[in-house]
Amino acid sequence: MVKQLCILGSTGSIGTQTLDVARAHPDRYGVYALCAHRSIDKLVAQAQEFRPAVVCIADEGLYEELNRRIEAISPDIKVWAGSDAIAQVVAMPSVDVVVAAMVGYAGLRPTIEAIKAGKTIALANKETLVVAGEIICELAARYHTPILPVDSEHSAIFQSLVGEDRNEIEKILLTASGGPFRTFSPEQMRSVTAAEALKHPNWDMGAKITIDSASMMNKGFEVIEAKWLFGVEVEKIQVLVHPQSIVHSAVQFADGAIKAQLGAPDMRLPIQYALSFPERLASDFPRADLLALKNLTFEEPDLNRFPNLGLAYEATHRGGNMPCVLNAANEVANLAFREGRCGFLQMSEIIAETMAKTSFIAKPTYEEYVATDAEARRIAAEFI
Repeated sequence: MVKQLCILGSTGSIGTQTLDVARAHPDRYGVYALCAHRSIDKLVAQAQEFRPAVVCIADEGLYEELNRRIEAISPDIKVWAGSDAIAQVVAMPSVDVVVAAMVGYAGLRPTIEAIKAGKTIALANKETLVVAGEIICELAARYHTPILPVDSEHSAIFQSLVGEDRNEIEKILLTASGGPFRTFSPEQMRSVTAAEALKHPNWDMGAKITIDSASMMNKGFEVIEAKWLFGVEVEKIQVLVHPQSIVHSAVQFADGAIKAQLGAPDMRLPIQYALSFPERLASDFPRADLLALKNLTFEEPDLNRFPNLGLAYEATHRGGNMPCVLNAANEVANLAFREGRCGFLQMSEIIAETMAKTSFIAKPTYEEYVATDAEARRIAAEFI
């Protein structure tokens, strides 16, 4: 049976690589819906190739132009716009799998609607679990909705756990490349630019996540995501800096055995595995040549030079709405750094101050998460 995909964030890095997988396996995957924020040219080109039933643009101001251009391709393709439309398209009966690859907080609401509709979730939007992990896990259990990780690290953990259902996890070993500033001193990091931060040594990713990787906030988010995905306490999650990005993560079990997933740094592999699980489909993805590797090294992360990772651990320990505050402040600070309105190290200061000043809620509802996000963004913007 051909699985029909709804791709949220189809024009971003994960979305375009998901389409690579669909293109390689037309007998397995159909593209039912494509959703983007505002990259209208890319969205139109994708619609031209894949002929989905629906295309959706988050920016409602672009609706008229998108509708005109899509009608020239095919009058049969529906054109929708706005956040309400995206929340509706994920629940359409023909959709089998929702690839949640929207950037940031915007991915939360459509993921919730997709879970309620019983769709399989291929989750690339880590912020969904960072912001509201407890609600997402409760809903997934209630609606019996599978959530399959797309992040390379969480896919590696997931793959290492296949067949280990009854065995106790002693520790999750979450690897990190260390980013472009792994060996920089604090003095050097004080003057780095967004252009330098966007040059990741191993991965080709979108701008926001690449900056998060450089500041190690991305790894902090992944700690929180792992806590919810795999049901372990944060004390059992150890971050290891692994510059070669070959060991994508590992699990240590109660008997001391460690299982790891290795591979070349190519996001199409975990994307395809999330779509094909439990099968492994043949691919032409790059292979990791173990004979060519001179060494595989692992280091402790330096929280003094990368305080964002420490802030993520702090938010996780405090719980409640604090990870939501962390995410909102980081989105504001990340954008400000990319636009040259704050320095690289200032991002951590903005996030820490926002966490200190935003109202704490121990057991937030969805509506309180929405209010927290707005409050934290306002406070973070004031610091900038």
